[in-house]
Amino acid sequence: MVDTLLPVRAAPARSGETAALALGRGDEGGLVSAADERPDTAPPGELVEPGRALALADFGPPSIGMSERLVRMAYRLGIPGATLVSPFTKPARPRLLATVSSPLGGNKVAGTALRAGHFLVHGVKSPIAQIDFAGAGRMAPPLERTVHSFAWLTDLEACAPRETVAPVAERVLTAWLDANPKPPSKPGKGPAWSIDNAGNRLVNWLVHAPLILSGENRALRSRTFDAMAAHARWLDRHVGRAEDRLAEVAGWCGIVAAGLLLPQGKPRRLFGESGLIRALGEMVGDDGGVLSRSPLCQMEAIALLVRLRACYLAVKRDMPRALETMIDLLVPPLLALTHGDGSLGSWQGGWAIDAGELALLVEASGVRTRPLRDVRQWGYQRVVAQKGVLQFDAAPPPLAKHARTGCASTLAFEFSHAGQRIVVNCGGAGCAGGLIPARLEQGLRASAAHSTLVLDDANSTAVLINGRIGSGVSEVDIDRRTLIGEKNAGATRLEASHNGYASRFGLIHRRILILRDDGTELRGEDLLVPASGKGKSGKVGFAIRFHLGAGIEAGLSEDGKGAGLALPDGSYWQFRTGSEGQVTIEESLWADGQGRPHPIQQLVIQGLVSRGGGSFSWLLKKMG
Repeated sequence: MVDTLLPVRAAPARSGETAALALGRGDEGGLVSAADERPDTAPPGELVEPGRALALADFGPPSIGMSERLVRMAYRLGIPGATLVSPFTKPARPRLLATVSSPLGGNKVAGTALRAGHFLVHGVKSPIAQIDFAGAGRMAPPLERTVHSFAWLTDLEACAPRETVAPVAERVLTAWLDANPKPPSKPGKGPAWSIDNAGNRLVNWLVHAPLILSGENRALRSRTFDAMAAHARWLDRHVGRAEDRLAEVAGWCGIVAAGLLLPQGKPRRLFGESGLIRALGEMVGDDGGVLSRSPLCQMEAIALLVRLRACYLAVKRDMPRALETMIDLLVPPLLALTHGDGSLGSWQGGWAIDAGELALLVEASGVRTRPLRDVRQWGYQRVVAQKGVLQFDAAPPPLAKHARTGCASTLAFEFSHAGQRIVVNCGGAGCAGGLIPARLEQGLRASAAHSTLVLDDANSTAVLINGRIGSGVSEVDIDRRTLIGEKNAGATRLEASHNGYASRFGLIHRRILILRDDGTELRGEDLLVPASGKGKSGKVGFAIRFHLGAGIEAGLSEDGKGAGLALPDGSYWQFRTGSEGQVTIEESLWADGQGRPHPIQQLVIQGLVSRGGGSFSWLLKKMG
């Protein structure tokens, strides 16, 4: 896999950017300290703080004439669209102006389960007959979102011909409309009426309209058109009160889609395009990563825009260039978090989403690109060394206002070789409530659920309820460089540090990772450095965790300083530590591509360290 051909937003090249070193063991057979490989004249790294949003100048509303500008302003002030478009005629009868061809495929297994009378979400079947569509009895969050966003329409359409599945869609829609006859006075009154669910629901109704409007029941068709119009009006009034930026984008997408496909919708479309572009500019960082730092949110943003583009195509109208540019901007950072098999790494509440699902989304986007390797503002570093792929979280967690499933994962990493995940993060917080119990959600967002160092079982950033995060890491220092070794045995060196433990323990965590260019050796060192000139007295417990990929069999060495790793593909890797701590094997959990939990193992280097600081070196190497 080629790493990248795209320009990288990084610090300018400086003297000493490459350095020579000998990779491997020291003369006495011990581990060479990664810190010792740093050139004497190494420049300071670049400071990374939570990324900024795109300036509105970067993505402004589409250029329109004065008359359209006045129409948009009048609509914003509350003048009905029908009055602005045709002031002397009666309102047009409810209908769709075009039929949308759905650009995204669904899950055939989930669609088949719907035909059999069940919602299937992350491995859990829930009978449709037992669903409380009114929301008085709360469902698990993943099921709740699937039901009320009508995302299941995509799965249903994928599993069988339309005439076969349309009756199922109509039955569920009827039950939902019976439970929700009209929108409430404001958002948040029941799970159905978040801006996020309402916006996604309206988009899905319009994109999959043939499924819910092609039956013989004229009364249901009239109710559905009325519900679409009511949703659009409700979003017009309340989209500014969205739960977060992604929810706001979903609301604006619903408004624009309704403006395109419902009669007399031009004023709504103009109003929606302006708001959507503004919301996207406030949600996305300057390198294309959403400010929640979540690959799940990145995928959802792409999917919303791809569906919206299909609405433009249906009415034979060009999508505003700013929205096309946004799709182009969103895809490359997402690909930076793929492993060699094309599946995603587990970051910020996500799980190991399958390569096929990701490939379908990228194909539907129409973007042809390669992964970025240095998505500095989004916060991830990617190193590709032949068959080896290293992903490194080198930025603070997202700001609380952006986080949906915020995780204390700073300086965690994932590593795979030839498509086999070797070191992973647990992942799965975003699908907790399926086969992964909801009570584990906060634990899966903790530092200990990631392959990084933890002090005194404390999170580097506070993990709060409802996906939010508190104080902790506020800045990360990152330095990336290429090293030239003996006999062309080069490597890529990443060094980063965070201040998440400075206030509690007076220590800065610094991690150095060096991946050989042949991808068969990863060396690291975790250093604890006093935050002030003089360290505190006493000791504190530490644990450096390496969660192992599914199917890996680990066995400890006799001296307790390492472990052998037998991979499912038949290869064998050795893990060694040169520190004073002992290596132990503990149980762990990993969420697969469908959000299902799998028992795995983790290697843990643990012990006590002086509050004056310490260093812990380790090596992961392929044998044979």
